[in-house]
Amino acid sequence: MNLLKQRYTTVVWSIIYLLLLLSLLTPFSMITAFLLVVPVALLFTALNNKSFILHIAPVWLAIALIHPVYLVMAAFFLIPGIVMGSLYRKRAPAMKVLRFGMSALLAELLILLVVATAFFQLNLNEYVDEIVKITTDPLREMGVSGGFTGGMTWTAEQTEALSRMTMLMVPFAMIVSSFLITVVTHAIARPALNRMDIAVPSLKPAREWMLPRSLIWYYLLVVILDFANQDSGNRFIQVLVVNATPLLQMCFMIQALGFFFFLAHTRKWHPVIPVLTAIPIVLFPPMIIIGILDLVFPLRQAFSKNNR
Repeated sequence: MNLLKQRYTTVVWSIIYLLLLLSLLTPFSMITAFLLVVPVALLFTALNNKSFILHIAPVWLAIALIHPVYLVMAAFFLIPGIVMGSLYRKRAPAMKVLRFGMSALLAELLILLVVATAFFQLNLNEYVDEIVKITTDPLREMGVSGGFTGGMTWTAEQTEALSRMTMLMVPFAMIVSSFLITVVTHAIARPALNRMDIAVPSLKPAREWMLPRSLIWYYLLVVILDFANQDSGNRFIQVLVVNATPLLQMCFMIQALGFFFFLAHTRKWHPVIPVLTAIPIVLFPPMIIIGILDLVFPLRQAFSKNNR
């Protein structure tokens, strides 16, 4: 890509960065928040440090004039963007970029939670209770008015139970949010950088995805802890089990999906078939058994031999 076109592209991404930041105080923030690391990672990769600052500074100045809270949000998404961009510069493997980007986001979320609790008197329990109450009030009102609930009513006890479970799963939400933001960033930034003639390593093909076999032992340990904690009611173990179980199940879903991509490649199936298998894997949790079996037994080697 010639220098003039690259300058034009980076200016466009700076404008996109500004628009994404401005969207954070709108109803679209739930979507745009997942995109905010993209322009930072892309600009940091494509530019040297001085040019990067020259592109970012006007954006920060503009948002500071509108509302100071934008600066806090911009600073939050800046750090993981720089982390991923610096690794892109070094042509680091894609998995390393995702791992470090996710770790940076997760660390920031933890620090933000500690600071908000210690210095701004944030009561996470009360905040979660309020959010759950706002969400479930329409259900309770429909039950009272005999609407579309089919005679079932949403009770205060159910609201309290949901609030308690939501509070327990805050770590899970933080981990998954960090993971999704990092994956979305890589999925957009990599092809954009390639179009700018900046080669960035891609992830392995889905058919080659293979997670550590040790996940089986972790899952077994979580099941044992869950069973043993039913009588003791240890809070720490409860939090560990509630968060580790869905995370491990997600890993087995990814493993199962990788197995179907491998099977489609080996058997020369249509490429859309393994994509369609993602639907039952997500909607029907027992399908994770395929991912577990793929980790425990050499299924792929067996299918490869049978295909010869």
